[in-house]
Amino acid sequence: MTIKDTPEEWEVRGTATPFKGNKTSVRTDDVVMPDGSVVRRDYQVHPGSVAVLALDEEDRVLLINQYRHPVRHKLWEIPAGLLDVPGENPLHAAQRELYEEAHVKAEDWRVLTDVYTTPGGCDEAVRIFLARDLSEAEGERFETEHEETDMQYARVPVDELVRLILAGDVHNNCLVVGVLALVAARGGEGLDALRPADAPWPARPFSA
Repeated sequence: MTIKDTPEEWEVRGTATPFKGNKTSVRTDDVVMPDGSVVRRDYQVHPGSVAVLALDEEDRVLLINQYRHPVRHKLWEIPAGLLDVPGENPLHAAQRELYEEAHVKAEDWRVLTDVYTTPGGCDEAVRIFLARDLSEAEGERFETEHEETDMQYARVPVDELVRLILAGDVHNNCLVVGVLALVAARGGEGLDALRPADAPWPARPFSA
């Protein structure tokens, strides 16, 4: 048996979109099950996201602290954002988010991992990049708004982040997955064996 996720699409007898928001929507599909029954499934339709695990020369990860209203928490996270343009190159989006949220640029980019955040209720796909060789970006800082106006910043050693993750002190999906994937990659073939930054991403196809 080969352990690898594979694309598959079951028959949909009917579909509706009862809610459309600014960036996402909710879809209701009537899906045919293997036994022939039809079951209604509601899920959030999401454009996709990118996240950046930015690692500095002192083996620290760049973090931001931001209020997240759905969970009523201020969470420590890695820079991340939506794929605002259909077909947008995720690397370009990640570079934009690192600049806008942290005013940082990076010279070395790799794909750390790709994930579906909550596949039981949302079709969001996230590509998490590893960014190294960091420096401050040129020009004026990006003007923030809404929750981003209250952000705090920190650089935390990788070993300390692993401890915080396992202690249940930090909860952001991309931070947890990114840090543990980083540690796993180091213990395997090494960071230079990670996929290139322009590796194909079937979940969100893009042009060069």
